[in-house]
Amino acid sequence: MSTSLASRVTGAELPLPYRVIARHADTDDTVTLELAYETAPLPAFAPGQFAMLTAYGIGEVPISLSGLPAPHETARRLTHTLRAVGAVTRALHAAGPGTVIGVRGPFGTTWDVPSAAGHDVVVVAGGIGLAPVRPIVQAVLAERDRYGEVVLLVGARTPADLLYRDDLDRWAAAGVQVGVTVDRPAEGWNGHVGVVPALVASARFRPGRSVGFVCGPEVMMRFTARALTDRGVPASRVRVSLERNMRCGAGWCGHCQLGPLLLCRDGPVVDYARAEPLLDVREL
Repeated sequence: MSTSLASRVTGAELPLPYRVIARHADTDDTVTLELAYETAPLPAFAPGQFAMLTAYGIGEVPISLSGLPAPHETARRLTHTLRAVGAVTRALHAAGPGTVIGVRGPFGTTWDVPSAAGHDVVVVAGGIGLAPVRPIVQAVLAERDRYGEVVLLVGARTPADLLYRDDLDRWAAAGVQVGVTVDRPAEGWNGHVGVVPALVASARFRPGRSVGFVCGPEVMMRFTARALTDRGVPASRVRVSLERNMRCGAGWCGHCQLGPLLLCRDGPVVDYARAEPLLDVREL
C-alpha cells in the first residue's frame, strides 16, 4: 500500500490487525474473544456499536461489542462474543490466543446509556442477544449512583446455552434484579421455564421512569417491547437492536436495508417507536 493511500485509509474502510489475547469458551458453540491492536487502535467503541471482524482469507462478519475495558486498562482493547454459525464465525470461533484477525469500525448507533441516568434500567436479552447488552450493565454498575433500579431479564434455549454465568451471579450479588428463564429445562434446573417476555410482568421497576434495552431474535424483541409498553414504558424509551447481515458497515451497499433504514448506519439500536411498524411487516 502506498504512503498516500495508507494516509487516507481508516478503520471503516480496511481492517486493522488485532491479536487475540484471550479466548473464553462460553458454551459449546460460543466464545468470547479479547483483542488488542497490533499497529494502531481504532476509535473507541460505545455499547451498542459493532465491528466487522475479518477471518483472513475467508471473510468478515458484523459482531457487536460485548464488553467494556476494565477501568485500569490504558490499552484500547475490544471484547466480542460470537457463535459459530457459518464459515467466518467458525474460523473466528477457532481463533486461539496469538491469532491475528482484522477489525473495522466502530459502526452503528449506540445504546446511549448515559441518557438513562435518573431512570430505572430494564435490560432484556434472548440467547446471544445478551452479548450486546452486557456493556450496558457494566456501564450502569460503574456509575451505580446515577441510575435507579437495574433489572436484567435473560432467556436461553437451555441452561447449557446461558452466557456469562459468573457475571449473572456477580451482578445479582451487586443488587441487580436478575431473572433467568429457559425454553427447555435440564435435570436439576429449578428456575423459570418459558419465554423471556413473560418475566417483564413481575419485574420491579417504575414504568414511567424507566428505559428499556432489548436484544435478541426479532420475535422476542417484538413481544418484549410490547410487554414493556403495556406496563407503561413509553415506546420512545424502549430501545431495540435490529439485526441484518451488514456488509460494508457504512451504508454504502444497502445490504442491511430494513424499510427506510440502513441498519449499519441508522441502527442497529433504534427506539421502538421507530422500529414497531417495521417489525410488524413480515416481508421486511
